[in-house]
Amino acid sequence: MLLELRVENYAVIDNTVVEFAPGLNLLTGETGAGKSILIDALALLLGERASNEMIRHGAEKAVVSAVFDAQGRSIAEILEKNGIDCGDQDLILRREIAAGGKGRVFINNQPATVAVLKQLAPELAHIHAQSETMLAFGANERLRLLDRFASIETGPVAASYHRWRELQQRISELERDEQDRLRLLDLWQFQKKEIEQASLEPGEDQRLESEKRVLANAEKLYSAALGAHQLLYESDSSSAASLRAAIRHVEELARYDVKFQETLAALESTRITVEDAGVMLRDYAEGIDASPQRLAEIEDRLALMDRLKRKYGQTVDHVIAFGEEVARKLNEIENRDEILHQLRKELTAAAEDYLKLAHTVSKKRQEHARKLEKLVEAEINDLAMKARFKVELSSSGDQSSWSSEGFDNAAYLIATNAGEPLHPVEQIASGGEMSRVMLALKATIEAGKAPTAARGSSENGRPESGMRTLVFDEIDTGIGGRAAEAVGKKLKSLGQSHQVLCITHLPQIASFADQHYVIEKKEKKESGAVRMHTTIRRLSEAERTEEIARMLSGARLTETSLRHAEQMLKAKV
Repeated sequence: MLLELRVENYAVIDNTVVEFAPGLNLLTGETGAGKSILIDALALLLGERASNEMIRHGAEKAVVSAVFDAQGRSIAEILEKNGIDCGDQDLILRREIAAGGKGRVFINNQPATVAVLKQLAPELAHIHAQSETMLAFGANERLRLLDRFASIETGPVAASYHRWRELQQRISELERDEQDRLRLLDLWQFQKKEIEQASLEPGEDQRLESEKRVLANAEKLYSAALGAHQLLYESDSSSAASLRAAIRHVEELARYDVKFQETLAALESTRITVEDAGVMLRDYAEGIDASPQRLAEIEDRLALMDRLKRKYGQTVDHVIAFGEEVARKLNEIENRDEILHQLRKELTAAAEDYLKLAHTVSKKRQEHARKLEKLVEAEINDLAMKARFKVELSSSGDQSSWSSEGFDNAAYLIATNAGEPLHPVEQIASGGEMSRVMLALKATIEAGKAPTAARGSSENGRPESGMRTLVFDEIDTGIGGRAAEAVGKKLKSLGQSHQVLCITHLPQIASFADQHYVIEKKEKKESGAVRMHTTIRRLSEAERTEEIARMLSGARLTETSLRHAEQMLKAKV
């Protein structure tokens, strides 16, 4: 659950902090005040792509941070897998976007990556944006919504599919026509010979670069090592000589006072260390080979490696790996018939494995599709619609229909008026109907993902952990009146099992809030110029009445709108 969100120098927001609570958190404000920007900032902490164009003008960087009350084995496993300490009950995320284009990520004040944020995101929050409404009905997204409802894991199907496709690719390479095969054979033989003749060793380029630096600076290194040797060991005034003289004096002291025994031992240890260092420096200086011939050999060798790296990889290790892959391909061509026979056997087995897994997934989808359509239809009709809803699954064992998601295709059909035939949702639903269908889907799917414990507080007074955050960015687009009130009730209901953040322009929905926040944009003088500043604050009960009255009547409050707002709030208690 999201406890706190802090945004600094992001778009029109200069510096704002907001604390959220369990239940339904409603955000309202004038158009352009920065409501959706706040949600975009939260999305950055869930791994969305960053742009330095969003840095507030005149600032060097934008910073977005959040505190989540997030405990659970899955979150702990993700953090542990990525070498990040779990810390206490709170999970602290921070992301910085620099004007120079580079950004940084911190999790529990430890450096991390955007990839880790993406791993954590499903465990923390789901953002259902206004723009998602149509996108969510793409072919892949329709299947993913059903899979989420059914808790279907498609990872094994995807792995099996990719194995089958890899075998197909290898067979295709071996079955190329004779002209292509001979052309590739010549190319691969040349590449293999060129890499083999170089006799590369792993990490050789790095070792030679280090040796080159030594040879190119041999005179400086010799002088430095020998000078240090003289000061530490060789000269009459060396450190070792001074220590030996000091030791003789301390030995005399120790004969009469035992407290100098420890000092004597420490000095003796220091003398040995200094003398060892001096000997090591002398040996290093004597071992320096200032051979111009060796330096020329190394430079020629590095030039050869650079030519190979430009063709075959960024490092010598990559070039060696490329050569091994070419050798494998040549071996396959030379033993073409035998290898093709083996690969076809493996391809048949991979296809059978894929079909077995895909059939299992398909059967589970069919079972849950019936459950999903009934639940969603009931949810839709709770949202002031009289509609029929159906999830239609079609399956094909034909290889052209195979994908990493399986071989199913899902269609969401709806009839919004009695007597009308079912048609795809994305083709016939209006904007307001689409918003309600999306909310019904999300409410149904997320209901199955709710924590088992009811919303409440733990023994230490903190909100109950395990509550996932759901964010709805103006999902009420295109609705009003009775439909808006139905959407408000549905969001309120979701707030019983999840923390819900919702941006709305509708007073009918705002009146259902457990916590109501207003986002305002005001002009302020800054360095002699007037700039816009966005703030967010939680409203008191009296302020809520005024805000809902404003939403009803506009900027000018009237006694009628205030009374109406009071009645709306009382009706929701």
